Order: sequence, then structure tokens, then C-alpha cells
Amino acid sequence: MEKAIRILLANRPRLMRELIRATFAEQSDLEIVGEAGNDEDALKFVDETFPDVVVVALEEPGRRPKLCDEVLHDHPNIRVIGITERQNYSVFYWATFEIHEARIDASEEGILEAVRGQRDFKG
Repeated sequence: MEKAIRILLANRPRLMRELIRATFAEQSDLEIVGEAGNDEDALKFVDETFPDVVVVALEEPGRRPKLCDEVLHDHPNIRVIGITERQNYSVFYWATFEIHEARIDASEEGILEAVRGQRDFKG
């Protein structure tokens, strides 16, 4: 069996974390390694748990959160998914020498596809 994809949930509000956790709990190849209600705790948990993916709350569609930049600066191998309930908007961030982003489908399937890296994200 392949190694599970390790996920850190760093969303506010708590209800959003619970909904995402419930979705991911049904997936046998995904493992929730921690939850953080604020950016400071999220950064600490990233250093402690070494997740493959961090799911963050977006304050505003189209605006990359500061937490994303901080995570990708220190851990460029981590992927970040930003989700907001406003405007049915989700986005996938990754780093090479720069931070990139691509719109993803704001659905369970779209987010799971991004977590698993099944889509070709070339920007």
C-alpha cells in the first residue's frame, strides 16, 4: 500500500475544518495529521508534522493568504490548497522558484484531485 497523503487543516472557522475533515476521512489514501485554528499554530504544526498538503482558508477569492507564502517559503515541497465559501472558489498553490496558483473546481472532486496531484498544474 502506498504512503498516505498527509494533510494539515489550517482553516478558520472551525466549521469549515470540520466539513473538510469529514470529506477527507472517507478517503483511505489521506491522513489528517493536524488542525490549526490560526496561522501561528499552523506554522508550528507544519514544522512538527511535515504534511504533504496544507488546506488554508482564503480571506478573499483571488488573494493569496500570507500563511501560504510562509509555508511555501520554508517548505517548497508542500502543496497548499486555499478554500473560501465565498463565490464557490478554491485554488491550489505550489512552489518551484516562484509560488504558482491554478483555479480548481470548488467541489469535493476538484479538491481531492488537487490533494492527490492528479491534475497537471502548469499554471
